Amino acid sequence: MTERKPPGMKTQDWVEAQLQRAQRAGEFDDLAGAGKPLRLADSHDPDWWVKDFIRRENIETDALLPSVVQLRKEKQQIHEKVRGMRRESEVRDYLADLNKRIRLSIRDTTGPVVPTGPVNEDAVIAQWRMDRPAREPMAQPSVESRPKKKSFWQRLFS
Repeated sequence: MTERKPPGMKTQDWVEAQLQRAQRAGEFDDLAGAGKPLRLADSHDPDWWVKDFIRRENIETDALLPSVVQLRKEKQQIHEKVRGMRRESEVRDYLADLNKRIRLSIRDTTGPVVPTGPVNEDAVIAQWRMDRPAREPMAQPSVESRPKKKSFWQRLFS
């Protein structure tokens, strides 16, 4: 392909001759994607490059939603999210943070208006408590099996 186009030959004919010569030499054999259809973008879609980037980079499409819609989806999935938490303080902190973000989005007048109210924390915590498996109380050692407590002087001089 380093040779120059002969004078008087059309560029299209010269390129076609180069392609045929390379094909006969087998330079196009064993290329990646051989025998697979080409992924051509829809010519009428002006956002084809964005969709291709999202697919190629495996980006979650929820990240592209407006924050109000994200909050609404998060509110709908709150029980699944809370179910994995182990302590009530974790649940309370998460719910307080979610309610804070919801209140901020209500005050923000830019963007789409999607009605989303704050979360009833007490109801969610009550549901969280009911979903948790009941703990078995820890066995208390019997009075007879407890070691006798030493006095201060016995501990000091022993």
